Amino acid sequence: MTDLTRRQRKIKIAATLGPASDTRERIRELFLAGADIFRLNMSHGVHNDIERRYNLIRQIEDELKRPICVMADLQGPKLRCGLFKTGETFLEEGNSFRLDLDQTLGDSVRVCLPHKEIFAALSEGSILLVDDGKIRLKVITCAEDHAVTKVVVGGKISDNKGVNVPDVVLPLAALSKKDKKDLEFVCKLGVDWVALSFVQRSEDVDEARKLVGNRVAIVSKIEKPAAVEAFESILEASDGIMVARGDLGVELPVEAIPPIQKKLVRACRAKGKPVIVATQMMESMITSPVPTRAEVSDVAQAIYEGADAVMLSAESAVGSYPVEAVTTMNNVAVEVEKDPIHRQVLEAARTPARRGVSDAITVAAREVAETTNVKAICCFTHSGTTALLACRERPRVPVIALTPKLGIARRLSLTWGLHCVVTEEVERFKMAVLNAAKAARENGFASNNDKIVVTAGVPFNVTGTTNILRVASVREQSIYDGELD
Repeated sequence: MTDLTRRQRKIKIAATLGPASDTRERIRELFLAGADIFRLNMSHGVHNDIERRYNLIRQIEDELKRPICVMADLQGPKLRCGLFKTGETFLEEGNSFRLDLDQTLGDSVRVCLPHKEIFAALSEGSILLVDDGKIRLKVITCAEDHAVTKVVVGGKISDNKGVNVPDVVLPLAALSKKDKKDLEFVCKLGVDWVALSFVQRSEDVDEARKLVGNRVAIVSKIEKPAAVEAFESILEASDGIMVARGDLGVELPVEAIPPIQKKLVRACRAKGKPVIVATQMMESMITSPVPTRAEVSDVAQAIYEGADAVMLSAESAVGSYPVEAVTTMNNVAVEVEKDPIHRQVLEAARTPARRGVSDAITVAAREVAETTNVKAICCFTHSGTTALLACRERPRVPVIALTPKLGIARRLSLTWGLHCVVTEEVERFKMAVLNAAKAARENGFASNNDKIVVTAGVPFNVTGTTNILRVASVREQSIYDGELD
């Protein structure tokens, strides 16, 4: 049986729930197989379904006594065409095709695009991509209520297909009416993270922040060229980032995606903010019990880069082999992290941090751990900041985050390498050391003869005050005796 006390790898695995993973038994299987984060896709399912799945996760969390992270992914302002008379039609290359606001059912020469603001943003030469880029349209003329296009790449188009406009910053509200309703619903439900879709600018994140306050952490999905251009400010405004390669790969040349992914992951690591690599990671496992070799290499690349998490979408939501997909991803991660080159790559990409005492303490903790026979770094954290700083260093030894707040433990479960433990409030550093030693023993990280590094902020329960480090014996009596370690 899977060891529940700890994962055997540092990177985290996110699994999307859906019809294929809709029961308590199946969700439990996914967790035991290695899923650390469960994604609730707000594009599919009604609120009752979302709430039921959320409650099942929390039941499993209570049963297994292990914090589980839950992320709600908002639909966002996805552009879609209208309906056709026959449900679908075929667009011939070279023909003219009109997009307009007329709700009349479409045909081979026109269809409704019910987004007035889009026409105002288009200009002659603008490119529109339909159905994930399978159809390519070039704007010939446009007005306030329509656009006449030339079919550059033809094909079958059907009801409600998605439309991408890669070379235009669209004047769309960051949050649709549905998104705002969903956002309030999931905040009341108690999710740990909310993912914002189709972010284009930092102001989009600010708008969501005003609505959620400190109730939930925000991860911004980078899936538009405008978001790549404005990434620095978006990262600053966000708590985490998702490299959403699906729409990003539609709107940008496919060959541009790997260097963008690498750039975004490294920027997030330097800031100490979690980054998730997502979309089509093991796409073939929707219908096959084994992935392709290329998919395994893709997952491995994200692990080598030091991403905090990799995500399964349709593979676990609607696929025929959801548990196998998680198991395979877990096994790939375990094997890659054994590779000495993995450690070399992580350390080569490490960014020096010299912003203050907290940074210095966490760097020192990593260096002490790596130059002495220390089994784990234990971070006592109230807001999560101390633990995030510790993991930014990507240390060789395990990192245990101890917090009195269950919500913080859940949220931190998204972060690379963190094993989260809920502990009691403490007011003295010695008690923090005792709790850290207990957690290290009980979770299988160390024995009585081992040592750990403990970091904390004094006074306790104040955000961003990491200012103390101690190398301590795991043996409880040694701590009480005040033994110098």
